[in-house]
Amino acid sequence: MPSTLALSLPAKGAPFTPTTIQRRPLRENDVRIDIRFCGVCHTDLHFGHDDWGGTLFPLVPGHEITGVVSEVGEAVTEFEVGDRVGVGCMVNSCGECAPCASGEEQYCTEGFVKTYSAVDHDGTVTAGGYSQSIVVVDRFVLRIPDELELAGAAPLLCAGVTVYSPLRHWHAGPGMKVGVLGMGGLGHLGVKIAAAMGAEVTLLGRSAEKKNDALSFGAARFVNTRESAELAAFAGHFDLIVNTVPARLDQDAYLGLLGLGGTLVNVGAPGDPVASYNVFSLLGARRSIAGSSIGGIGETQDMLDFCAKHQITSEIEVISADRVPEAWENLSGARYRYVIDIATLGTP
Repeated sequence: MPSTLALSLPAKGAPFTPTTIQRRPLRENDVRIDIRFCGVCHTDLHFGHDDWGGTLFPLVPGHEITGVVSEVGEAVTEFEVGDRVGVGCMVNSCGECAPCASGEEQYCTEGFVKTYSAVDHDGTVTAGGYSQSIVVVDRFVLRIPDELELAGAAPLLCAGVTVYSPLRHWHAGPGMKVGVLGMGGLGHLGVKIAAAMGAEVTLLGRSAEKKNDALSFGAARFVNTRESAELAAFAGHFDLIVNTVPARLDQDAYLGLLGLGGTLVNVGAPGDPVASYNVFSLLGARRSIAGSSIGGIGETQDMLDFCAKHQITSEIEVISADRVPEAWENLSGARYRYVIDIATLGTP
């Protein structure tokens, strides 16, 4: 079996270790990708720390992958050697249930196969993008438009589509008042994408030093969530709030910012995912609280094409492989996404 160099967590609490892992031999519908860049997502930390339970160790994280096709199976027609491509959070699904048939593989009734820490349909355990190469079935490979450079496009494969999907589902556009809660890896892309869709965007955040960034990304204003008076001034203001914060928050405080029929959609997944709210926060104005998970493959391609059209990529800091432990320790300090230069993994 072909081997590739990777960064692995051998066990919970263990440090990263350079190692060699095996990738499957190419099947007729497979695409082999030489990985160039991989984003560091907060979900990587949750799995590495086993916050949600069930992490499969040894773990090779990474699901914001961009690279170049190095080989294709004999039945592959959509990709060829040299193509610029990406892989996000999914590498397989049943392909037969109603969500899969409608292009929403992320809601596969049998559960989609995660890019890492999952058992694929052939019984093998998936390993992610902190590695030099990956083999993925062709229908889960995305084409990276030429207008997007590979490093800045990598976070779009998770962070980008995670905010794009709810913005599109709830019809963000001209005349709509959208709040983006939190401005990290997801939130800063939420501001950029919602603004490009034509919505009036407000960044709701705790870090006043990010105000100028938010405005430069397209926000109409910044509201400091630490200041109760500032929040109170926007009671009933928003049609949609996208919560990107991966921590438990006071849901009622933000539900109160929604107008009649408004929706608070949660996309940030905290280590402790159990949340609560007062039902009267919903009843008074027919408000809704919702969740959204990444996006389907077709929708992810739509997002990449949209970002190419509007010249949107992630704000990134490219790091070498030996800085990954440091990045994990300081993930909240990224402006706004760490991206690993996979060339720095060296030669196996």
